[in-house]
Amino acid sequence: MNITLKATVQGNYKTVMAAFDRKLFEALKPSAGKMEIVSFTGSKKGDKVHMKFISPVKSEWISDIVEDNVTDERAWFVDVGTQLPWPLATWTHKHIVEKVDEHTSVIIDDMTFTGKNALLTLLLYPAIFIGFYPRNKIYQSYFKKVNLT
Repeated sequence: MNITLKATVQGNYKTVMAAFDRKLFEALKPSAGKMEIVSFTGSKKGDKVHMKFISPVKSEWISDIVEDNVTDERAWFVDVGTQLPWPLATWTHKHIVEKVDEHTSVIIDDMTFTGKNALLTLLLYPAIFIGFYPRNKIYQSYFKKVNLT
């Protein structure tokens, strides 16, 4: 299953991508439930992200950054879940920042996932969509405050 969300933000695409750090990750934490960032080593190939969900369900999520790159038109990194909370079976998240012009970018969250079975995959779709949809406003607000133009 795939979900792709886009947010237009102020800032050069290379500068926006460079801002994908722990501070931004903290700003993106879901408001529902309690989550702790155990470790965030960065957004480059070889880095790791480790989260612990405390409520409503206790679980851990570990993702490895398996790819990152910058071209003349876009920058990206890809994380793949290596330890996922039930009911997820697979998770790949492409974080893409595309150049619109020198002062505007589009952030794309392209997530591909499966549940432990076909029914769980279908049930996960609305939960993941609702969980990630607020990122649009968070990204816009965050990059307006840090003024990366």
